[in-house]
Amino acid sequence: MKPKLSKSRALSTVLTTVIILVASVVLGSGVVLYGASLFQGGTQQESISVSGVKVWVLSDDPSGIGMAWGAAKIRNTGDKIVSVDKIQIRGVDVPFTQWYTDTTVTPTLFQQALNFTGWTAVGATPIPRPVDNCAADDTYVAIDLDSSGSITECVSADSGTGPIGLNPGSSAIIYFKLNNATLTSLDSGASTSVNIFAGKTGAPTSVTVEGKSNTG
Repeated sequence: MKPKLSKSRALSTVLTTVIILVASVVLGSGVVLYGASLFQGGTQQESISVSGVKVWVLSDDPSGIGMAWGAAKIRNTGDKIVSVDKIQIRGVDVPFTQWYTDTTVTPTLFQQALNFTGWTAVGATPIPRPVDNCAADDTYVAIDLDSSGSITECVSADSGTGPIGLNPGSSAIIYFKLNNATLTSLDSGASTSVNIFAGKTGAPTSVTVEGKSNTG
């Protein structure tokens, strides 16, 4: 005579099956969500666009110490916040304190050419910097690129203290003073490489050094 299966044992088998099915669904959902999160993170990219790079050297340098300035337009073209942390010319890093950055430029101003406005205090103790061309603006670097005379349409910035953060789609204009003797008057007309990076993103840009005399 065959023994009868108890109801409790049959119920236990059903519960075990249900638990296994629920656990499988939960684990499967977790794997899908994890994979989706990895895919989303992988599709976000860090990218910057560098344009309009200029380098000017004092061609009639009375002190012979080699004074030069540069300028560049930078735009965050990626999906992540980036920090522009390196400007380098001929293997020499430009210190953050010699960066003059405006991160509030309008699209119209960003499209303007980065112009050279002259040297000031060239003499026994030369201080090379662009001339302040923006009326009523007393910041260290203030340049009216479109000659409109409007303060709101000027590159206006003080010296920096560290990397420049840019949100996706944001732009900045940076004027920067090279370390003395990085370039000299002999480099006027020569090509040089300017490296601008935000972490690992960026690329060298080749530019022609423009010689500018004390009178312009």
